[in-house]
Amino acid sequence: MASSSSMEQKLHIAMFPWLAFGHMIPWLELAKLIAQKGHKISFISTPRNIDRLPKIPPNLSSLIHFVKLPLPHLENLPENAEATVDLPYNKVQYLKKAYDLLQQPMTRLLESLHPDWILYDFAPYWVAPIATQLGIKTVFFSIVIAAFLAYLGPSSVLMGGDDRTNPEDFTVPPKWVPFLSNVAYRYFEVINIFDSVTGDVSGVNDLFRFGSSIKDCDVVAVRSCSEFEPEWIKVVETIYGKPVFPVGQLPTTASNTDEETDTWRWMKEWLDKQKKNSVVYVAFGSEAKPSQTQLTELALGLELSELPFFWVLRTRRGSEDTELVELPDGFEERTKGRGVVWTSWAPQLQILGHDSVGGMLSHSGWSSVVEAVQFERALILLTFLADQGINARVLEEKQIGYSIPRDERDGSFTRNSVAESVKLVMVKEEGQIYRNMAKEMKVLFGDRVRQDLASYGCWESAYTDRTKQPVLRLEIPPRCLRGLLGPLSDARMLEFTPPDYSSVLSDDYGIPRSGRGLTPAQCQKVKEVGDLMTREPATEAPVNNLGRERERVERRDSWVASPSGIMNGECETREQWSKTWKFDLLFFEV
Repeated sequence: MASSSSMEQKLHIAMFPWLAFGHMIPWLELAKLIAQKGHKISFISTPRNIDRLPKIPPNLSSLIHFVKLPLPHLENLPENAEATVDLPYNKVQYLKKAYDLLQQPMTRLLESLHPDWILYDFAPYWVAPIATQLGIKTVFFSIVIAAFLAYLGPSSVLMGGDDRTNPEDFTVPPKWVPFLSNVAYRYFEVINIFDSVTGDVSGVNDLFRFGSSIKDCDVVAVRSCSEFEPEWIKVVETIYGKPVFPVGQLPTTASNTDEETDTWRWMKEWLDKQKKNSVVYVAFGSEAKPSQTQLTELALGLELSELPFFWVLRTRRGSEDTELVELPDGFEERTKGRGVVWTSWAPQLQILGHDSVGGMLSHSGWSSVVEAVQFERALILLTFLADQGINARVLEEKQIGYSIPRDERDGSFTRNSVAESVKLVMVKEEGQIYRNMAKEMKVLFGDRVRQDLASYGCWESAYTDRTKQPVLRLEIPPRCLRGLLGPLSDARMLEFTPPDYSSVLSDDYGIPRSGRGLTPAQCQKVKEVGDLMTREPATEAPVNNLGRERERVERRDSWVASPSGIMNGECETREQWSKTWKFDLLFFEV
């Protein structure tokens, strides 16, 4: 059995995200959550990207270390272009080619750092073999949701066994999805990103990168939670045949530097003048840029809606982007006072958090979705690239978002469809479902306590006598156990303190012990039960609440009982239950 000193040993974790801020920002949020538990993080990226990342909170600055790995120079890649935000879409392929040239520098860096684990993204598919050779355990961490991973398919399909060869093949759910669903791309969405299938100048298409990353890792981590998409997580577990861990939605935390800038002050002054929940916030992320035709219809649609709007408009992707877009003549003058168009960086969290904002017209990028829903903002959807089409279908199915009607072949839309969609979601009675769902989903997307638990809340170093392999332990303090059945169902290392709160899991309250598929109403019920337990702790140990099936359980101390032992009444005294008890399960076998 592991010694107490080894159980308290902290981990050194390297993190290597793809060179896109839509990836790096949620990766940094996960790094902060892991570091809060005392583990050391080496966050690896290129120099210019690291210089542009948000500052680390002072209390974590000694644990999160930025490691700069210079990007090799490559013909056709502009100088200082180190992220997708610096390039037009057709130039991103050169960024991937330069990224692949980091294999040797990364090998030397890992030899020097020698972390216990490395988390890597889809693009550096070559990291896992390097790390494995060096004795480093690997986690493929996907910032795309489980539904997208399930839609892509198993690694064998992604690495060359896919019979989906035409754009039309991607417009229907794949054969390995065992339930009815509309989650698939629309034709115009596939056409915009079909180079992910056919390949580019890097010589490796995105599907192969995903497949190889999945095949070679020890563990898969996904930006998701069991309460939101349990059916898709189950599909991913089945087709991958290896452990899959939801790490939560990773809502962005505000930077201290955002609080009182001159930019925010004038924005706040304008927002303060608007009625509560009346403003449509319009933003399409750091990469999506509408074409001139799309921009014109969007602008005129917002004008027709007669609703106040705040539009953060990206008119250019890097210095190499020659396709500039412009607002229609007279638009800003006609909407003066009612609307704002801002063409630089904006403090999105603070804007979304303002009471005057009622909804967001979004590209369906998952970080923006999370940020909108955590502030209860209803979603109007207009997809452009990458995983956005699949995200939109999931949001549509769950009635969390409404997509602007578009032509199925070319993706065109009209100003009238924009105006009607915005009014439906923001003010019309038939759009009340979207406003209600935004409120209901806030508990899954914005609960900081829930996020702390779901995101590998406690990466603790734990070793068993047989394998000596590091595993994850999830600590559940009493104040956090309420309403957290989803994260519990995915934890392989559980620690309850004190176990009196395990009554929350009881079937007596009509709550599934597995924690999968909980509705918002059921989550609320769990919280109510937890509040009751806080006020009126159990006078004796429950004996029938934790009999969830597990693959392998090891006794830690004489007063620690396995789930089956609890059901058989081994824990008979209040004193036994008042202590911290643990049962651990390996989430992978060697």
